[in-house]
Amino acid sequence: MPFSLEERTALLALKGVGPTVITRLEQMGIASMGELAKAHVSEILAQASAALGSTCWKNSPQARAAITAAVELARAQGENA
Repeated sequence: MPFSLEERTALLALKGVGPTVITRLEQMGIASMGELAKAHVSEILAQASAALGSTCWKNSPQARAAITAAVELARAQGENA
């Protein structure tokens, strides 16, 4: 099941997080803020790079910043729930 509309809207408000980033997360089996909060940034970047057959996700400061922001948002929402 994909991220809810509310979760998707919150993620899209983050700098660097667009529909493609959310799609990649969902393709990796991360489809809720709860799952995202438990994830590790480096593992997400490595999985995305492997899935695409490219190092762009793993080596990109922009990708790291976007995924870090998404994970931090998910963790903050978990603490406030």
